[in-house]
Amino acid sequence: MSAFLYWLGVVIGALWVARGLDTAYNYYGFPDLTKPEHDLPAPGARLSVVVPARNEEKMIGKGLQSLLKLDYPDYEIIAVDDRSEDRTGIIMESLAAKPEAQGKLKVIHITELPPDWLGKAHAMWTGAKAATGDWILFTDADVVFAPESLRRAVGFAERTRADHLVLFPTIETHNLGEAMMNAFFQLTFGTMFGPRRVADPKWKMVYVGAGAFNLVRRSAYEAMGTYAALRYDVIDDLNLGKLIKRAGFQQRMAMGLGLLRLRWIEGTMGMTQNLTKNAFAAFRYSVSITVLLMAAGVILNVLPFAAPLLPWPISQGYWVALAAILAFYLGMWWRVGTSPLLFVLHPVSFLIMSSAVVQSVGSTLRNGGVVWRGTRYPLEELRRRRA
Repeated sequence: MSAFLYWLGVVIGALWVARGLDTAYNYYGFPDLTKPEHDLPAPGARLSVVVPARNEEKMIGKGLQSLLKLDYPDYEIIAVDDRSEDRTGIIMESLAAKPEAQGKLKVIHITELPPDWLGKAHAMWTGAKAATGDWILFTDADVVFAPESLRRAVGFAERTRADHLVLFPTIETHNLGEAMMNAFFQLTFGTMFGPRRVADPKWKMVYVGAGAFNLVRRSAYEAMGTYAALRYDVIDDLNLGKLIKRAGFQQRMAMGLGLLRLRWIEGTMGMTQNLTKNAFAAFRYSVSITVLLMAAGVILNVLPFAAPLLPWPISQGYWVALAAILAFYLGMWWRVGTSPLLFVLHPVSFLIMSSAVVQSVGSTLRNGGVVWRGTRYPLEELRRRRA
């Protein structure tokens, strides 16, 4: 047993060190659009911003008002009210009626969802169909933009000849629970999607997409099949990037702290609520894949913290893993200001995330599908038609 624990620790430590070195390599030279060299005159390309919203009366006003203050010279905002049952559509119309929004903000109301469509994908497709820009930004209703954000982003995309740009936002947290869950998600996301491989066309299986900021060249969007190719996809934002990359177009990632802000999680268990609809989809709706990856997650994210309980030299691999995990949190502190003290809550964050996955699997299997935006989507159809 001692030999097994020893070699398990060696493997865990080696994996974390390799993961750290790979991440450091991938993020070396990661572009930061807040730097002075990106504060350039706006390009001449026209921009369309598509904002879908369903029951978002709490944030839609703030988000649209920030978009109306952009310093980009030639742009339009297409706000899509997707069958809202609250005041979302009313708030959109009241903003569109203001003098500063004339000719800039257009509101589309969807009252019925056509067959064979997910609500958000249909709202995105509807908004993009009305767009007239050379670039289309797909974003969420709860994102707040700085005035210079789109000028810097579109300019960077054009200078680097990108067809798709994902910008890392500032994630606002209001308590310790939100902070630790956001830190865990950033660590996990950051190691999965390295900027260098995302930008390398040879790495077809490494792609990126984010609901807060998917900036797409119109020609690439149409060539990859538009949102019609994602009409039944729960993880539409990420898989938009997947289809763009597989179609041979150029992707880029960049840092944009302060250029856009959102509160992704509300409360410690907010991640559970956010992931209920799509966590199982991330595992391709496969119970066996989910169980396998969750078991691997326990080994990598929980067992290293048993190092103080194990005798030396059995514990040495676990201490190496702990040092590597701490290095990740120190790196996030340096990059985005995440407190390194959240390192001690890393296994707790993983277990909470795991509960979200378990809830997602249980809810999907129990309901025979996913209930999203008031509509139920059968599991077999979701499996069959995923991107």
